Amino acid sequence: MQTNDDSAGMAQAAAMLAAAQRVLVITGAGMSADSGLPTYRGVGGLYDRELTADGISIEQALSGDMFKRDPAVSWKYIAEIERACRGALPNDGHRALAAMASRFERFCVLTQNVDGFHQSAGSRDVIEMHGAIHRLKCTRCHWHATVENYTRLDTLPPCCPDCSSVVRPDVVLFGEMLPDRALLQYEQALGEGFDLVMVVGTSAVFPYIAAPVQRAAMQRRATMEINPQRTDISEYCDVCLQATAADTLVALAGAM
Repeated sequence: MQTNDDSAGMAQAAAMLAAAQRVLVITGAGMSADSGLPTYRGVGGLYDRELTADGISIEQALSGDMFKRDPAVSWKYIAEIERACRGALPNDGHRALAAMASRFERFCVLTQNVDGFHQSAGSRDVIEMHGAIHRLKCTRCHWHATVENYTRLDTLPPCCPDCSSVVRPDVVLFGEMLPDRALLQYEQALGEGFDLVMVVGTSAVFPYIAAPVQRAAMQRRATMEINPQRTDISEYCDVCLQATAADTLVALAGAM
């Protein structure tokens, strides 16, 4: 393993990209931090406190169980997150990834983020493992819609215009299963294989995020990490660029 963020590390990372034909990019909250979006925990986090104003953890407030018991509590914090992110746009890192895609046989982006920025920046091969915050769906019938923001929602929680049941954002709440469609896309993509796995801005605490990196390392495929800090998957990466996502991705796109 080589860990650095200097010109030698950048040169090696650019060479890995140049040699690849099929690339899997895994992105997390650090990818959108350069757009001004807050992370939920940590430095600059939206919820740095131990408990929310309601005296429960943010994980409890944003859990599937809480949404079933008291959707108003969950919606209170969902709306707070959406409000904190309102007006943000894709950054240069999102655009750099979209610009790279045409150079490869396949360039798949697997994201934990729910902001939709990869698609807005022009990426087409995107797997949204946690859904999208601006997609809404009814909890009972088939009604669904995409909204630019939540300012036009009449009530919280909002009600379905067709059946009056509670509406929810199409995102994975804590304790919920991952969506079937995203899982199928994920399994098919991994089955087809990649010769480079690049991880950007995520601590990779979820097994399904770490697994492609570990698998690639065992198969002696190229692996790369872009993150300001070391993570649990750093040991599996050939190159670890300890830097922010946007500037690094723009530099890599330019180096290619």
